[in-house]
Amino acid sequence: MPLPASDQPVSRRIYAGFLWSVGILAVILAIGTVGYRLIGGEKYSLLDCFYMTFITIATIGYGEIVDLSEHPGGRVFTMFIAFAGIAVMTYLTSTVTAFLIEGKINEALGRRRMEKNIHRLKDHYIICGIGRVGGNVAHEIAATGRAYVMIDEDMRAIERHLEKFPGHVYIHGDGSEDEVLQKAHIGSARGVFAITGDDSKNLVISLTAKQLNPATRVVARCHEIRNSEKMRKAGADAIVSPDFTGGLRIASAMIRPHVVTFLDQMLKSDENLRVEEVIVPAGFSEQPLADLKLSSRDQIILAIREGERWTFNPEPAQLIRAGMTFVIMATPEGRRAVEATLGWV
Repeated sequence: MPLPASDQPVSRRIYAGFLWSVGILAVILAIGTVGYRLIGGEKYSLLDCFYMTFITIATIGYGEIVDLSEHPGGRVFTMFIAFAGIAVMTYLTSTVTAFLIEGKINEALGRRRMEKNIHRLKDHYIICGIGRVGGNVAHEIAATGRAYVMIDEDMRAIERHLEKFPGHVYIHGDGSEDEVLQKAHIGSARGVFAITGDDSKNLVISLTAKQLNPATRVVARCHEIRNSEKMRKAGADAIVSPDFTGGLRIASAMIRPHVVTFLDQMLKSDENLRVEEVIVPAGFSEQPLADLKLSSRDQIILAIREGERWTFNPEPAQLIRAGMTFVIMATPEGRRAVEATLGWV
């Protein structure tokens, strides 16, 4: 059901008014052209009559192209054309002006609203570089129910991503600059992805992110393996080479196809099932796993890690302490249930 005029978006009403005014102006031009042809006779071409109508509406004042000295009624007709045409032209000009002003206002308000949304984020992720790799990272972050801010110097790359996944917050800028990362609220971010197509840029992003928030985890993309050690020294907690990882993935598809198929199916599942990790927070009171009363319907506990020691398929009597890491298979809702049980806010 169409909205009443008062409930329609302002931009839609302005656009409708613009179309109506253009249509009415076209009708006035047609009436004026035909009218002057009838008044002046065949000695005046249709172009002369149209020109006469146009300069009358535009108030150019070149004089009477069609001689009206012997036609008092023609001058009355001219006054009617002038009044109607000038009124429509005035309305058309105001409509275009309103449309431009509204666009600027909406852009400013949208920017301000996005800044507020970013400032409210906590435990989010910052993705520096939203190209092909960054787009896939963003999709995975969103699919698992986590928040992120994307940063890129190329506005077209951001727009391409927003066409597929609208509504996500972004910053147009250089992720290696302090003020840009601060705008992304890095102080409360859980992690930073330095995944531009330039190893040098990723190195500087890693260094800057660690300086601004030493507690945040940084994952860097590295094309040249020889640069990996430099990135690690710059502060990157994990370094991923797409070429190297892609080679391992191809090999795995050959020698362990069922495992690869299983992992692929998880990524394609409508339930967004993933293998996740949840750290037991500081201040957690030691208690047996059974006392947590975690529903196996929502998640499966695959292993628990404490220091360098792994416990696979832990028993109900397994003591759970702060600093341990749960490795679980769960949906986003199941992961959040485990986090809530362990005391994460």
